[in-house]
Amino acid sequence: QVQLIESGGGLVQAGDSLRLSCAASGRDFRRYSMGWFRQVPGKDREFVAVVSWNGGDRDYADSVKGRFTISRDNAKNTVYLQMNSLKPADTAVYYCASTRTVWSNRASVPSYNSWGQGTQVTVSS
Repeated sequence: QVQLIESGGGLVQAGDSLRLSCAASGRDFRRYSMGWFRQVPGKDREFVAVVSWNGGDRDYADSVKGRFTISRDNAKNTVYLQMNSLKPADTAVYYCASTRTVWSNRASVPSYNSWGQGTQVTVSS
């Protein structure tokens, strides 16, 4: 398993951009697909984006397609989430997570075995 620490959250206005980072410790980072999820109080954690172990495959929730970009730097053990054109509906705690599940399970919360502590993103209107 890897240990994950997110950073980069904050308070922004609608239309602004933020870049989240997730730093991983451990030697096996490049073996994992890495995902971003988000959660608001009273709701289930939801899938945002995922990138395969080598960066060759990516997928996004429909709600963020065209606005968010996930990437990774295996040399730095870090995964990023570039968020553009932010909306108030994007307000949530954002979590990164790691998985070795098959690609067909990439959006499933139970498929991920390590999670960061989360970083708050607040978008004001």
